[in-house]
Amino acid sequence: MIKALETIGQYLLLMKSVLTKPDSWKIFRKQFINETEKLVLQSVHIVAIISVFIGAVIVLQTASNLENPLIPKMYVGYMTRESLVLEFCSTMIALILAGKVGSNISSEIGSMRITEQIDAMEMMGLNSANYLILPKISAATIFNPLLMLLSFILGLLGGALIIYLTNIITLGHYIDGIRFSFKSYYIFYSMTKMAAFSFIITSISSFFGYYATGGSLGVGRSSTRAIVISSVLILVFNLVITHLML
Repeated sequence: MIKALETIGQYLLLMKSVLTKPDSWKIFRKQFINETEKLVLQSVHIVAIISVFIGAVIVLQTASNLENPLIPKMYVGYMTRESLVLEFCSTMIALILAGKVGSNISSEIGSMRITEQIDAMEMMGLNSANYLILPKISAATIFNPLLMLLSFILGLLGGALIIYLTNIITLGHYIDGIRFSFKSYYIFYSMTKMAAFSFIITSISSFFGYYATGGSLGVGRSSTRAIVISSVLILVFNLVITHLML
């Protein structure tokens, strides 16, 4: 318990150093662009592939379970849309990114700590935490909600594709279901969750990398801990945010 409180305090102190005005806005902008490409754009392909297949699976599962002739087939599209926007495109994508992006961040910063590059920055008078971590948090928190929108669109297209290939229902029924009783607030809710999850992933992964010890094995352990704790916190905050916003 004491160790957990010590870790939380250490994390908060690190975030206090991170969330300050950059020493150079020119350098920050350059780092921000680089991190956007590395953390967001390079994740597009895996998000796209998973979203298309999950959308197709949801359609197949929903259509195969709506066997009652009294239930309109348009509810396949409706339930697919709701499943994607409320949970999959934010929470599930965030859990996937926790593994991909989280391990990348923790390993990168951990390697810099082990090779004493961070110590060299501190000796030069730089705020190493702000320089290394703030661009990552900013890029992911701002642009990952757009990945959520991309996932939502591709998930719906994946559902349409499997309907076209299998004729399990008509495309007309599917489109009617997608358009039925649409609440734009759910998009805002899902994007808000994605932004919060992105902050969790980047800050937690950076924290464990920043304080990595024990050589290359220590970097590996810090990456594993970052992924596990980020995933658990995503699930916890998913419950909290859902309770507050819905």
